[in-house]
Amino acid sequence: MRLHRNLVYTTIDSLNAIFNEGEYADKVVARALKKDKRWGSSDRKFVAETIYEIVRWKRLYAEIAEVKEPYDRDNLWRMFAVWAVLRGYPIPDWRQLEGTPERKIKGRFDELSKVRALKESIPDWMDELGVKELGEKVWAKEIAAQNQPAKVILRTNTLKGTKENLRNTLMDLNIETEYLKDQPEALVLKERANVFLTDAFKQGLFEVQDANSQLVAGFLDVKPGMRVVDTCAGAGGKTLHIASLMENKGQLIAMDLYESKLKQLKLRAKRNGAFNIEYRIIDTTKVIKKLHEKADRVLIDAPCSGLGVLKRNPDSKWKLQPEFIDNIRKVQSEVLESYSKIVKPGGKLVYATCSVLPSENQEQVEKFLKTEIGKQFTFIQDRKILASESGFDGFYMALLERKI
Repeated sequence: MRLHRNLVYTTIDSLNAIFNEGEYADKVVARALKKDKRWGSSDRKFVAETIYEIVRWKRLYAEIAEVKEPYDRDNLWRMFAVWAVLRGYPIPDWRQLEGTPERKIKGRFDELSKVRALKESIPDWMDELGVKELGEKVWAKEIAAQNQPAKVILRTNTLKGTKENLRNTLMDLNIETEYLKDQPEALVLKERANVFLTDAFKQGLFEVQDANSQLVAGFLDVKPGMRVVDTCAGAGGKTLHIASLMENKGQLIAMDLYESKLKQLKLRAKRNGAFNIEYRIIDTTKVIKKLHEKADRVLIDAPCSGLGVLKRNPDSKWKLQPEFIDNIRKVQSEVLESYSKIVKPGGKLVYATCSVLPSENQEQVEKFLKTEIGKQFTFIQDRKILASESGFDGFYMALLERKI
């Protein structure tokens, strides 16, 4: 188990881009993995996992290394040295790692781990907010779960085949998967693998989608032949799932504020063989008004803090600001009031977020049901899913029905 210079240099360059230039970790990692065609799978695994680990534990490692932002290259090397010592790597005799104080690092780790915001490596305001909304006990478990690396989950595209066939196809490629209880289309990878390079992916046999994210489309209770509207479609993970549940029959309208996201969705839909989707950019209020009382089912996958998916996006711990959460709550209220008008009498609406905060979830629904439009809806059921209880992402979904 030794460190290789070119892999570590790539890691340091990547951390510089994420911490100092504000780039997104997933984009930086994707670029880093293309750097050297001679790298084997274990080399790429080292680079990806090390970058994500240091991003995830940034605050703790910076405190141990006694460095402050903005980090110069020496600071980044010191943080890397902390990672290497805590991971049990022998420190090589490179100039940048000279004089690494191994015993001090271990001692400071033990000492700083007594404070939760440092131990779990999160900003103080996030720790305070988590305690305020979920309580000390639940938040402590939740943030610890959110710091575990995310598993890779596939969703079988049932427009093109069965879960059993997909599992056999992947087995032939030496990619082992397991079934997930109560998840009709999900397969969990036993070991991380770049599934995007497989022919199975290029042929649209599956999408990568968290297990709890896969519950949302089913919660919407869609049937073939319906008119369904996904109001915040984005790049369309849930839209594609809905299309498969509709068996390509009926009309599925995918809407978003951003044309670039819908373009991405079009490409994915083509690969998936999903051809009952229409695309509409929300560039004026008329786009929504035209659909008033026209849809059997409406999904509002609302913009949110993303505090349920930190394990998947560890850099958002550092990008997120408290004022963003205050603003996003206002957006959630507006979106619920505006888009709920699309549901026809007797139709159903699902409001969903990938947050674990009650203020973004059940409190939003309670507030909505007291509004003029909200009084026309009946609350049917909701699901609050914590990462600490499920092992996957944190999610919330509420099902409402419009009165006839």
